[in-house]
Parts: sequence; structure tokens; C-alpha cells
Amino acid sequence: METNAFNQKLNRYVLNDQIVYTGFSSFKEAEECAQKKGGTLVEVGFKDGNDNPEICDEAHLLEKKLHYCVDAGDEYKFIHSSDPGFRKYADELQKIKARQQQSPPDERYLANFEIENAEDPIIVIKNDHFESVTSRERSKYLKHAKVYEIGVSLLKS
Repeated sequence: METNAFNQKLNRYVLNDQIVYTGFSSFKEAEECAQKKGGTLVEVGFKDGNDNPEICDEAHLLEKKLHYCVDAGDEYKFIHSSDPGFRKYADELQKIKARQQQSPPDERYLANFEIENAEDPIIVIKNDHFESVTSRERSKYLKHAKVYEIGVSLLKS
């Protein structure tokens, strides 16, 4: 089983004559994997609200040296745990969580936050206000989002 730097399982897809891996923790990690395996870096898009990948170059991840990006329109902003602004939002979420623990908890919010915070957390902002916390994997199914990830492509032997 292939894993990323956080020991999380990489996603493996077979596309035509190639095998593509996604789920890397950073652009650098994907580069190292490509060198080690003799593969090439590619941008993989999940654009139909499902886990159906296609090789593309719409988010320009290769030239920006990014490993993950979400486009869900102008009103939504997805902030990945590796993004510079994540810490600010995460600190605010911790304050909200602390306040909720002092009063009757909203089970739905706490359950989602706890489960998904253990994964690779993504903070969802709608019109500049916190909306939810999700994971990279679940972001493919939310808000009609187009999710782009860096991948490593290997020729199928």
C-alpha cells in the first residue's frame, strides 16, 4: 500500500494506459514519488461531483507548485491545512469548540469537526464566513466543487 507523508493511503486510479496516484501531502512529496517511481507529475481534476478523475491543466497546479486546489465559485473558499491562512481559521474554530463545550453541544457540528479534523482538514468559507470543516476526499462531493490534485502518472505495464 502506497502512503503519503502523513502515512495516509494514496489514491490509485487506472486511466487508459496509465496508473495515477493522488493524495500527496505536498507538491514536493509528489515530485519525490515521481522521481522514485520514474513517473511524471500531472494535474488530476475531479469535476463531476464524484470520484471520477481526469488529467487536465485547468488549475495550473504544476506551474504554481501546488498539490491541491478547489474551485467552487466566487462565494466559496476552501482553505487546506497546508494553506497559509489555515492557522487563523483553525484558531477561531478552537475558540468556537471551547465555547460549545461550556454549553450544550451541537452534536452535528462537533461530530463533523472531530471526525474530519483527524483527516486532512479543509475549512469551507462561504461569503467570508465560516461554513464547515471537511476533508480533501469529501470536498470532491461538495458545493459542485471542482477539485484538483497533483498526481503521479506511471505507464501501465
